[in-house]
Amino acid sequence: MSPTQWDLPPELCCRPMAFVALTGLDMVYNAVHRAIWDAFCANRRADRVPISFKILPGDHEYPKCRTKRTSYEWYIPKGILKTGWMNKHLNLVPALVVVFYELDWDEAQWKEKQSECATKVEIVRTSLQGRNTKVAVVLIQKKTPLPPGEDLIASERAAALCNACDLSGKSLFVLPHTDHLVGYIIRLENAFYEHSQTYYYAEIRRVKSHKEFLNKTTHQICRLCFQHNTPLDAIAQFRKHIDLCKKKIGSAELAFEHAAWMSKQFQSFGDLFDEAIKLGLTAIQTQNPGFYYQQAAYYAQEWKQQANQLCYHDPFISYPSPDPLETSTGSLDFYGQRPWRQGHQSIDPPDPEKEKGGILALQCKERDVLHSELIIALLSNAVAQFKKYKCPRMKSHLMVQMGEEYYHAKDYTKALKLLDYVMCDYRTERWWTLLTSILTTALKCSYLMGQNECPEPEPDCDSSAVMAAQNLWADRVSLAGSNDFTIEVQDYVPFVQCKAKFLSPSFHVDIPVQLHVYLKTDCPHPIRFSKLSVSFNNQEYNQYCVVEEPCQSTDFLEPSAQGNMCLVPRKTRKYTFKFVARTEDVGKKIEITAVDLMLGSENGRFVFINWRGAGGDAASTQEALQATRSFKRRPRLPENEVAWDAVSIQANTMVISRVPRISVQLHHESPALTNEMYCMVVSIQSQEDTVAKDVKLTAGLKPGQDANLTQTTYVTLNGSEMCDDSHPALLPDISIGELQPGQKVEKSLYIRCETTGTRIFLVHVSYAVETTVEDKEIVCKCHKDETVNIETVVPFDVAVKFVSSKQWISWNLKWNKVQFNKHVFVTDDLNDYTFVEVMHVIIRVVLQTGEGASECFCLTCPPVASGANGVALGCYVISWKRKSARENVPVVSTVITLPHVIVETIPLYVHADLPSFGRVRESLPVKYHIQNRTGLVQDVEMSVEPSDAFMFSGLKQVRLRILPGTKQEMLYNFYPLMAGYQNLPSLTINLLRFPGFTSQLLRRFLPSRIFVKGRQVDDASIAAA
Repeated sequence: MSPTQWDLPPELCCRPMAFVALTGLDMVYNAVHRAIWDAFCANRRADRVPISFKILPGDHEYPKCRTKRTSYEWYIPKGILKTGWMNKHLNLVPALVVVFYELDWDEAQWKEKQSECATKVEIVRTSLQGRNTKVAVVLIQKKTPLPPGEDLIASERAAALCNACDLSGKSLFVLPHTDHLVGYIIRLENAFYEHSQTYYYAEIRRVKSHKEFLNKTTHQICRLCFQHNTPLDAIAQFRKHIDLCKKKIGSAELAFEHAAWMSKQFQSFGDLFDEAIKLGLTAIQTQNPGFYYQQAAYYAQEWKQQANQLCYHDPFISYPSPDPLETSTGSLDFYGQRPWRQGHQSIDPPDPEKEKGGILALQCKERDVLHSELIIALLSNAVAQFKKYKCPRMKSHLMVQMGEEYYHAKDYTKALKLLDYVMCDYRTERWWTLLTSILTTALKCSYLMGQNECPEPEPDCDSSAVMAAQNLWADRVSLAGSNDFTIEVQDYVPFVQCKAKFLSPSFHVDIPVQLHVYLKTDCPHPIRFSKLSVSFNNQEYNQYCVVEEPCQSTDFLEPSAQGNMCLVPRKTRKYTFKFVARTEDVGKKIEITAVDLMLGSENGRFVFINWRGAGGDAASTQEALQATRSFKRRPRLPENEVAWDAVSIQANTMVISRVPRISVQLHHESPALTNEMYCMVVSIQSQEDTVAKDVKLTAGLKPGQDANLTQTTYVTLNGSEMCDDSHPALLPDISIGELQPGQKVEKSLYIRCETTGTRIFLVHVSYAVETTVEDKEIVCKCHKDETVNIETVVPFDVAVKFVSSKQWISWNLKWNKVQFNKHVFVTDDLNDYTFVEVMHVIIRVVLQTGEGASECFCLTCPPVASGANGVALGCYVISWKRKSARENVPVVSTVITLPHVIVETIPLYVHADLPSFGRVRESLPVKYHIQNRTGLVQDVEMSVEPSDAFMFSGLKQVRLRILPGTKQEMLYNFYPLMAGYQNLPSLTINLLRFPGFTSQLLRRFLPSRIFVKGRQVDDASIAAA
């Protein structure tokens, strides 16, 4: 029997949609009607109401409505559900018929048009022949209607039209053909949907009144529960349905039909569940569609088993004639009926012979069903679901069933591929019983595929498949041109295990590279191999890592010999290899690319068991993890045995240069001073036993530092000349020549740093030396690096200060160890100034860290141009070098730019002569000297302002005339009244020829305060007191 028999009808599986018939639209000759139809049907989005539209003529013939029964008391039904009932109500009988008619409210021939519209409506009602289908009228109008209540004519004519057509006001609609047509159409759809719902609710009540217990189907209930986001209700309904039907098997000769029906039930529910998930429902690991697909596959397997038992008992029986499954109409009236029992209500067969022929026909058709394909499809759906919800073990379990089903379908390639995929998981988790069963099936598939020399057939194989496989084996063997083949066991857990390791992550080039290979077999008996070879990324090393032993029948087992290739079960065998690395490989990795173990003889057939990398297999990672988590103490093994779990894989090693036997020392005095030729002495002494050849020195700023440091650092070997921009920051490959054993050489490096900061300097010494490794002469290149951090600081701080108002300038210096070989001098930039004293104090002075020195200069400024008040003093140049520097090291000149000074032109110069202190109530003579420095006669007004601390005698206010270049003297006697620092009476001078001149400029030349001592008491006064 075809599996499509158990498929649910398409009317039940599709989304229920209200059927609405449209009449009165001319799709061929009327463009407006065409636009209306396109708005209804074209580009319908998911958010629009579910309506199925169809254009029908007004006099279309609908299915006739049978006469309604007044009583069902003596009615015996011929079946449960007619095959055409759902199709009739979904596609043939509309819930609503809409009559479209072009009519405006201001139509001149309104009466005629109204009558014509009423006639069309009556024709539609007559065609429906008494059905409860709703009827509505849509008036297509050219103008946009006014809001309700504003157009009185429209209201009157609408009421008249409804009365003529026998319609309610809710069944009359207006559709203006304007730019907003789609919006009006959507509003119409919603109204149509409400009318359709009213019709369907009425039909439901009518059907329920006939047969209350037949008004529901489980499929539809589950679909509605999923749509309303109540999946638990759907699952409960389905379980109730299954519990009710799972034991109602029916005829024993057709028991496979019940299994097929049950399989389809679970598959349909799984499809509903999956569809709901795609629409937004959330599923979990323990409740997802995969379980229902899995159960469907289980019933499909039962279906297959029962079909094999019931339909193949006598293969020589032919299909009955005439065909008992054919009907006169080609279809059945009711679902679930037998074709030879239509119209028969009794459970007993009407004709035993027809019953027997029908059962035989169903059994014969069942032989053509490809059960394995159905089972594989269901298992594939279940695997996809369990993979989606991260259930790896369920997925693996079902993939095994898929592989076995492919095996039964004789598709051995796909079966082996699936089983091979899951074997890794079962090996890793060590499910040995399951793995054995899977391997048995995989071995049968491999044999039946016939890919190697023909062996004995595997047990329990189908005899016809064995014969076909033997023919394949014979063809393959005759075409085979090679006696060897390779098995890659990296992704399996083979019968022999391998681990390889270098004894160190790195080896010096003058020390032999050592490698251990460990082998262990899990066979029940000893097994002998003929060759072990290790391959490297550099194939030149392959020749040093080979163990070869020809197999002979007289060989006996030797448990510990190095050359013995016989492996004893569960005993670890270690093989040691050693070779000298090439000097060209210094700085490179030696990596194990493969380990090959040969089984058999080159004279006949042989197998290479191949491990990628340094060995290991699919279970190695899991074993290592279990070993780290295990708290069991490992048993102590004899000294000559190795614990397999304690061996780790080391697949690569690095070849590094020979350890240098040379001493490199750096001598210098830190810190460095900016711009000096900083000396660093590199001392190199050989500690080799032979001559060190081609010795080269690379020294300077270590690469990779800040670019600003690189651009301001210069290195040279010539310390007699100052470095400039033409010198590099790093001197490469300075040739030293050869060094005899114990010989020592020194090289002086001179470094000039223009900026402060910490710099890392590198000294790299390389050389070549001849040595012997494993009786092999090699030339080793050695090198040694030394780095040093040198901080560069400013040698001294210079502070410039004007110490008096008479242009005396003082320099204060603080520095590190500096020697001034030349005196400090002022550059020619000061040639506009006149030195009052030309004597330098800082000449050939040696200062230690933290010490300071100072000197003063007196400058007289010449006349300046009018309007200019800022004058540059020039530069102060300091020539110096480090005290410990060699004689040939040049002197560093540090240029200090002196600050600008503000120069003001003063026509008079005044100064005062007075004692250094005074006494209370004793005369204090003060003489003021006033000098005219201009070429004009100056009229001067001078006054002395009184002070609370002094009385004075002399001219309080006077007017003088001072000739050019001459000076006047004014004498005053001040009489102190109080002791301590007291403010002197201030002198105020006004120049009549210079109205803008103020005496504030002159007061800077005059003392403003003086210390006054107390009265002196003689001894006689003290005695009297």
